[in-house]
Amino acid sequence: MRRTLERPQKITPDGDDGYFEELTKAIFRAGFSWAVIREKWDNFVESFDKFQLPRVASYGPDDLERLFEDRSIVRNRRKIVATVENARTMRYFIAEHGSFYAYLRTLDHLDYYTRVKVLTRPFIGLGRTSAFVFLHCVNEETPDWQDR
Repeated sequence: MRRTLERPQKITPDGDDGYFEELTKAIFRAGFSWAVIREKWDNFVESFDKFQLPRVASYGPDDLERLFEDRSIVRNRRKIVATVENARTMRYFIAEHGSFYAYLRTLDHLDYYTRVKVLTRPFIGLGRTSAFVFLHCVNEETPDWQDR
């Protein structure tokens, strides 16, 4: 029996918080059932303060402990810590370029595979496949799904 792979919906994020949410979702999907992540996503949104970058970037040890114990989300410690660190990284790029979308435009001259290499370096937990999923979901140019 052949498995049918789920193809995530493409969206145009509403600002930097939207890019951050999609980045986080792509990282949490890696290694987990996408159905589980989809079912729990509303809880993620609430637990991570609606993915408001300034709030998540300011999380400290008490916030991390709260998330590690939150049964309404996937309690993967590495991915939770990565989410907070990635918020800080994304804010750096936004400060440098004005928005995350503007940062992505600085990568337009690169071929797809080089863009993925550039994106996976600074973001914790973002691998080649999750970078593809992220770029696909935020409506960036990617190879065809079957060619990824």
